[in-house]
Amino acid sequence: MGRPKIKAEGKQVRILALIHSIKNYLEAHGGGMLGVDLTLNKLATTGMSDKDFIDTPPQGTRHDEILDSAMAGIKAPHLQEIATCLAAAKNDLVWREDNSQYYSPDANLGEGYSECNLHTLLIGPDACGFHNSDFILGVFLLGPRTLYRDHNHAAPELYLNLAKKSGWRLNFGDWQDYPAGSLIWNNADEIHATKTYDQPFISVFVWLEKINSKCNVVFSKDWAEIEKDLAKGSN
Repeated sequence: MGRPKIKAEGKQVRILALIHSIKNYLEAHGGGMLGVDLTLNKLATTGMSDKDFIDTPPQGTRHDEILDSAMAGIKAPHLQEIATCLAAAKNDLVWREDNSQYYSPDANLGEGYSECNLHTLLIGPDACGFHNSDFILGVFLLGPRTLYRDHNHAAPELYLNLAKKSGWRLNFGDWQDYPAGSLIWNNADEIHATKTYDQPFISVFVWLEKINSKCNVVFSKDWAEIEKDLAKGSN
């Protein structure tokens, strides 16, 4: 027996509520950050009426257990509006794994990334929410103990971390752990990397423009060591 058909009206309401929960958080906690201000400006000019809604059939994922674990791990009180709205909309969304659309042909993101990555677009040209030709807002997932290797892209990018803890480095600087609710701003072409720990990583992500640009992996000789340490566990 298949999953009951979701009425477009209800689906649209749930996805819109999720977008508004993200907007509410950015307005309350963005603190004048450039990337937040630019994102809020984009949201203000993105049509979210019935005519802008893309009624795409939902699509599940082979990573459903990890996705559920990541969503259950959103515990911070200040993220509960987002967590509640994401849980309500989860089965309305189209969950996809990254593919060659986003990366240059020779990109090697590592075994961990290839094994478990996932995203859904709430706003974008092929979103399961609302159309925008040069702006993306969605949710991104990585499995536990994964290195998302150093890379860059022409699209300026904002992350809103929903997971309890994740590691980040910018331009091959020192690694720094960021807590749930933190905001990471990557300027256009800025090199950045992410690593996850015992729990999956889940976040909101935004590409502000140039969304058709490819991601370029930028080699670092410490990848093998980092991936070996992550595999040991205990972080």
